[in-house]
Amino acid sequence: MNDHDKRSIDRRSVIKAAASAGLVGLAGCSGGAPEDGDGGDGDGGDGESTDTSTDAGSETYTIGMVDSLSGSLSAFGQRNQRGKEIALDDVNSVGVGGGELAISQQDDQSTSQGGVSAAQTLVNQEEVPLLIGTVGSGVSTAIHESVVQNTDVVQISQNSTSPNLTNFPDLLRMPPAGKAQAEAISSLLDEDGNESAALAWINNDYGQSVGEAFIEAYDGEIVYNEPHDQGQSSYSSTISSMSDTDADAWVFITYQPEFATMSQEAFDLGVTDQAAWYGGDSVKGPKVLEAAPEGSLNGMKAVVPSVPQDAENYQAFVSEFQERFGEEPTSWSAYAYDAVVVSALAIEAADEFTGSALMDVVRDVTRPEGEEATSYEDAHEILANGGSPSDVDYTGVSGPIDLDENGDPVGLLQVFEVVDHAYESSGFIEG
Repeated sequence: MNDHDKRSIDRRSVIKAAASAGLVGLAGCSGGAPEDGDGGDGDGGDGESTDTSTDAGSETYTIGMVDSLSGSLSAFGQRNQRGKEIALDDVNSVGVGGGELAISQQDDQSTSQGGVSAAQTLVNQEEVPLLIGTVGSGVSTAIHESVVQNTDVVQISQNSTSPNLTNFPDLLRMPPAGKAQAEAISSLLDEDGNESAALAWINNDYGQSVGEAFIEAYDGEIVYNEPHDQGQSSYSSTISSMSDTDADAWVFITYQPEFATMSQEAFDLGVTDQAAWYGGDSVKGPKVLEAAPEGSLNGMKAVVPSVPQDAENYQAFVSEFQERFGEEPTSWSAYAYDAVVVSALAIEAADEFTGSALMDVVRDVTRPEGEEATSYEDAHEILANGGSPSDVDYTGVSGPIDLDENGDPVGLLQVFEVVDHAYESSGFIEG
């Protein structure tokens, strides 16, 4: 029997046999910090498998993960790695299907070509039945269309927000769709009295779809609407063109490195104060403020996916994250954590370790019809004691999830404003 055949064994039989042998225990809390002490940055490199050990001879369930470990989205990938590490320890301290969860990982290099190549390795060569991936919306879509679609592999994006993902019902995701984000940005412009806007969007699926959603929602006049390419050394032509419009507001749907360059060049050109600045999730980040001259972005507002910060399970996640890595997590880390936990719960709930069986249950374990469980341990206990997938409502560290028929979750959005060269929250919006 090869490894792929072993994945198709009857899952309920494994659980029952393990339970009678005393292997299905509820150990509780997260495991310790990584031995290398590097904060997770070196964990899970290209082609690397990450797991923790359980009893010898128990089943190992290997899933795949495509993440942005290099390139312009690597800041997100780094946080994802840390969320993934904590989730793996939480899952394997309890167990899944009488065994353990392992993650085989590939780097998408923040590009569609890299993402497709990474997914091909995991799906076609390693034959994983479930794939977590990835950060960039265009990359996630390319993976789905080129590798996953028309197979029985389950795909869960840990970070993608493009409204276009809604058009692929079998491409699930953890963060809320970007349409709600675009509508929130539009509302901010209207509330602040901006009657015209210049819109700059990155030339990919994320930028185009969120930009289109903003235009559809905005009541004012769009006086500039142009894309820009990823990874350019200068965006002075974009800034100069926006400046020439005399728009009341400038709206940026782009990535952190690109926006950091734009903000520096706007300062150099002396046009920073010409308009009110607004943006989507990727204009908020440490690289932006590090690159911008002190005070130059004061007043800028950004709408980002968020988490229920006062929730007990999120606070426990924050404490664990701080203890391990010496900093607070972002919402992206929480989404990566929940992507791993939802995957593990699908494995626990399914009758066999195949993509079709996992797809049959993966939505059910997140929906509100079941008993609310705010940790993997609690949700696992419901399933291990004979509960069905619909008996579980996993409410994650990132929020309620509640995956719908399009693979979209319920989510929260948070509005930030730059005050004294720091981001300050100014409220939450349900997405």
